[in-house]
Amino acid sequence: MRTRTAMIDARHRNTAFLVAGCFFMENLDSTIVTTAAPDIGESFGVPPTAVGLVMTAYLVTFSVLIPLSAWLTSRLGVRPVFLAAIVIFTLASLGCAASGSLPMLVAMRVMQGVGAAMMVPVGRMAVLSRTEKPDLLRMMAYIVWPGLLAPVVAPLAGALITTYASWQWLFLINVPLGVFASVAAWKLVREADSGTAQRPLDWLGLVLTCGGLGGLTFTAHLISDSDTSWPVTTTLTALCVACLAVAGWHLLRTPNPLVTLHTLRVPTFRLSQSSGFLFWIVVGAAPFLCPLMWQNVFGYSAITSGTLVLFIFVGNLAIKPATTPMLNHFGFRPVLLVSTITLALSMIGLGFTTASTPLPVLAALALLSGVARSVGLTAYATIGLSDVPPEQMRDANTLAATTQQLSTGLAIALATVALRLGAPLGEMVFGARSGAAYTVAFTLLGLAALIATAGALRLHPQAGNAVRTQASAASTPQPS
Repeated sequence: MRTRTAMIDARHRNTAFLVAGCFFMENLDSTIVTTAAPDIGESFGVPPTAVGLVMTAYLVTFSVLIPLSAWLTSRLGVRPVFLAAIVIFTLASLGCAASGSLPMLVAMRVMQGVGAAMMVPVGRMAVLSRTEKPDLLRMMAYIVWPGLLAPVVAPLAGALITTYASWQWLFLINVPLGVFASVAAWKLVREADSGTAQRPLDWLGLVLTCGGLGGLTFTAHLISDSDTSWPVTTTLTALCVACLAVAGWHLLRTPNPLVTLHTLRVPTFRLSQSSGFLFWIVVGAAPFLCPLMWQNVFGYSAITSGTLVLFIFVGNLAIKPATTPMLNHFGFRPVLLVSTITLALSMIGLGFTTASTPLPVLAALALLSGVARSVGLTAYATIGLSDVPPEQMRDANTLAATTQQLSTGLAIALATVALRLGAPLGEMVFGARSGAAYTVAFTLLGLAALIATAGALRLHPQAGNAVRTQASAASTPQPS
């Protein structure tokens, strides 16, 4: 019995590592193309700005199709959908590298987005469907943290690949990884994980939800473009929000919704989707704003800036072994309070640095933000599913994946808006001081993190105890 338990645990753990690798791979592909835009544009004879469509096509497709993953797994099962997603992503990556024109590359990126939309949400379901509550914290820690590294290492990795190889290798590196992931998934994900249910597809919910998410993601990338037409983007944003509002009204009333919003009645899951959404935005915006400030305002080289950004990765990596013990010992409420406050202070601190700030201070602030983001996101991802009943886990997982992807897509756009607002506000408050716009932008990010702190303050002290392994943690049930 002991040997069989050890084998089951090893299989389960390895499946979580497999999903973590897929999470890293798909997040890396969402950002790594940015640094190669000039090379891709030169290769196809188009301006670098036109290459932005390559990234937008991937992110829009990714966002649109995530809500469909729960229905597909309920009809076809986890194993076939997960395997198909990896194969589609891998073949599309090969197609991207072989593309001879920009339209062909965009088409292959759409196919990549199709695979990515199913890969991690369905892979997470393969792990969570066999995870007992006391093991949830450990499994979510395995899955979450590699994905946090992608936005940090992508700029440097993209620069190295395009400098010493060619832009095609941005996609070719996925091929051996995808082959390995396919073989591993074939062996690790069991047929027993594949249950079928004859739930009809909610076509109206599909059109409203996917249309709203896709439009909002596309608008986010329009906003991040320097040639934004504000009347157009404002109108499009309002239409997308209205579409999502109608979708929410429909999903709460139809008997077979595309995504079950009733999971938001669970207090801890509702917190993870509200406060966690803000936290994800701050996390995604920081690696975008930091290099801009360090290069455009401080005059640092790309290498110096990239090296400083890597300290966010160092913070992620350094704190990871202590994250689970901290949550088990102190509980979710105090850990979330400390991590959100720490992220807020590190953001505000970065905003008030100048070109004369010593490099070790900048590195320390970046490292501190990396520690906070790693602990906070692991805590949000875990507490969100801590009290969700098993029969609602599939829908909660899909909604969580959708919210996470939306926050990732909006992070750079909202950082761009904060930076543009920072120009006039910074001039009013700080005068002609260099970098005043960044001071305002980072301060706004810090305030967003403090709003997440307010959400953590409302948590019950016993929240999340169902997934903690401390003997004293299981005594008092979480009130609803």
